[in-house]
Amino acid sequence: MSQAAVSAYRVLIIEDDADINDIVAAFLAKQGFCCTQAYSGSEARLVLAAQGGFDLIITDLMLPGLSGNQLVDLIRTTSQVPIIVTSAQDTPAEKLTLFELGVDDYLVKPFDLNELLARVTVQLRHASRLSESVSAGHGEDSSSAARSSRDMQEASPSHAARPSTTLTYKDWQLDPEARLFSVATTPVKLTRTEFNILEALVRRPSKVYTKQELFELAWQEEAYVEEKAINVHISNIRSKLKPSGTDGYIETVWGIGYKLA
Repeated sequence: MSQAAVSAYRVLIIEDDADINDIVAAFLAKQGFCCTQAYSGSEARLVLAAQGGFDLIITDLMLPGLSGNQLVDLIRTTSQVPIIVTSAQDTPAEKLTLFELGVDDYLVKPFDLNELLARVTVQLRHASRLSESVSAGHGEDSSSAARSSRDMQEASPSHAARPSTTLTYKDWQLDPEARLFSVATTPVKLTRTEFNILEALVRRPSKVYTKQELFELAWQEEAYVEEKAINVHISNIRSKLKPSGTDGYIETVWGIGYKLA
């Protein structure tokens, strides 16, 4: 990703250690990113409310005021902006809790700045490719799809609306373009990663996906997370589907991965 390409990206850095905050901000700014700094969870909340529109957030966990966990939870109620957590805490339980909250990546302190840059680039590239992958029709020639759309509109002037992109499986409805998922018309709120996992499963319901394959499809890049994180995401999805009685649609294939039942 060139410096010209990253110059439009806005990154919010939330870190109460002023030295670390300044070092990260200066390093990313040198790469061409537009950085905004906050030194507490409470300040970050105010910055997000006043400015918003960030392309990526890097946050510590142990923050004055609002904790990193609380901040992530708050952000995820309104936004799917990529979030990278940096923390000295390195327990599997802590990491799994954060992935369950909707964190996209986790980097243990002390960390190498070049590794942080690689992770930032992965998250931004993934976010920018989501809409591109939808536009490309996931395998269908884009020009052919465009012609097909125009032909439909010309043949039926009274039905000039865009053809639906909604995918269905039993009583699930998943719209990749609008990023919406519902069960029997009842909306179900998913994180970005959860949505991507479900989209992969719905597109090929009979396929048994390995965890690595789901990683590649969900992140569309080499993932910098433990394989166990997929288990957490699947568990989270099932919990959200349980009220509708459709959590059993996702079947565990022991020793391999997951498929739709």
